[in-house]
Amino acid sequence: MSQITQFLRRAVQINGRGVATIFGERRQDWATFANRAARLAGGLAGLGFRPGDRIGILALNCDRYLESFFGLSMGGFVFVPINTRLAPPEIVFWLADSGCSGLLVDNAFVPMLPKVLPETPEMRHVVYIGDGPTPDGQKSYEALIAGAQPAGDAGRSDHDMAGIFYTGGTTGRSKGVMLSHDNILSNAHNIAIAAPFREQTCYIHAAPMFHLADGAMTFIVTANGGSHAFLPRFDPATFLRMVAEHRVTTALIVPTMINMLVHHPEVAQCDLSSLTDLLYGASPMPEAVIMRAMEVMPKVRFTQAYGQSEASPVMTLMPPESLWVDSKLSKRIKSAGRGVLDCEIRIMDENDNEVPRGTVGEICGRGKMVMLGYWKQPELTAHTLRNGWLHTGDGGYMDEDGFVYIVDRVKDMIVSGGENVYSAEVEEALYAHPAVAECAVIGVPDDTWGERVHAIVRFKLDMAVTETELITSCQALIANYKCPRSVTISAESLPLSGAGKILKSELRKPYWEGREKRVN
Repeated sequence: MSQITQFLRRAVQINGRGVATIFGERRQDWATFANRAARLAGGLAGLGFRPGDRIGILALNCDRYLESFFGLSMGGFVFVPINTRLAPPEIVFWLADSGCSGLLVDNAFVPMLPKVLPETPEMRHVVYIGDGPTPDGQKSYEALIAGAQPAGDAGRSDHDMAGIFYTGGTTGRSKGVMLSHDNILSNAHNIAIAAPFREQTCYIHAAPMFHLADGAMTFIVTANGGSHAFLPRFDPATFLRMVAEHRVTTALIVPTMINMLVHHPEVAQCDLSSLTDLLYGASPMPEAVIMRAMEVMPKVRFTQAYGQSEASPVMTLMPPESLWVDSKLSKRIKSAGRGVLDCEIRIMDENDNEVPRGTVGEICGRGKMVMLGYWKQPELTAHTLRNGWLHTGDGGYMDEDGFVYIVDRVKDMIVSGGENVYSAEVEEALYAHPAVAECAVIGVPDDTWGERVHAIVRFKLDMAVTETELITSCQALIANYKCPRSVTISAESLPLSGAGKILKSELRKPYWEGREKRVN
């Protein structure tokens, strides 16, 4: 039987007196944590919530967020983590679409509620999980816990739905990905081989907890009785200080965050000696950035993870030992690794036939980690899970040794003059220039070519080059037809999703407004 709560019971059993959570001045051990989670389940049941009810979580990273995952699971409720970067109408859609009848909210998002609650009539109770006085009309999280008896486990397990994780909705309506207890436990087992998780592990929640990239670590750290430290919002300087202060051993962040860290002016002065494992994923890792990261943190093991929410989310892992051959950087640095234990990977053509090794197609997977389906979208579920395979929408190929290489999101591929251009490859070439701090490559309308390759670039402080110099630099690394035909220089950081990925949909909007995209 697969239950999320079994991980918590194991943490208490093997390390009940060990530090479970570190948030500001608050500390608690695993025995206390488990008792509070059981009381939360009991308190919510006392408010009238029943197993299967959906309860949203709208908060920054904190210890109570982690308690909520386990307390809701213990009560048999379905957690619905809400993207903290959403506007009120988008929050309304997620809550209403999932049918949430409860919401856990912290200080940062209380001001949004007057625009949200009138549009969500099914919402029965709002529980305040922040610090300070409880706002009028809300229930106090701490009072709820203090006044409740610990609940027994509701016994939800296996194929029972544990959570609904919404996709970003950058290409239309957000999709609610239904994940079961089996899905989440399978993912935890898959990620377990990525780092030596143990009681001495101290993991920092630096990526947002609403996102499954962070969730990939949440449950396996707990299962091993390790410690959780929380960074409410990602900030490179604060991250570096917390690693030193709390002797953090393990982190999972996205490449844009790594880029900020390794180029931060304080990085050389910070004690990062406790950090042993850094996992990354969610978007392509430019070779120039990982090379810089290895220089800055030479003793850290870097592991790439690839996947998506529909796969709970990890599908492949690239272990650090595969990055080196005879003390030299391997050509496989650009690989996303091999399929994890519970995921069979195939590269398929448009007719769902497996393509030869080295041929680009759509990355597909199957196994216990694949979602139950999309909430209230059976047709889309059937299309995405057709013929028993999860179709990721990502283009890639597999080499003769089973290593998978991601070339691009299918929707991000640019078709210029009949040639396919993968934006990730062009970005890799741009990042190779020492002046480039951040970049994104998109297709923009072109009357001759249909689309042309356009780059949006932000330079490092006190560094700048001309558009011509950037394009010339790319021409030395990739074919001419792949190189940017135009460049926009941005003085501001590029827009990011809540998960830290550059929002190419936002960057495309001004160019495609009033047009229909003619290709792809």
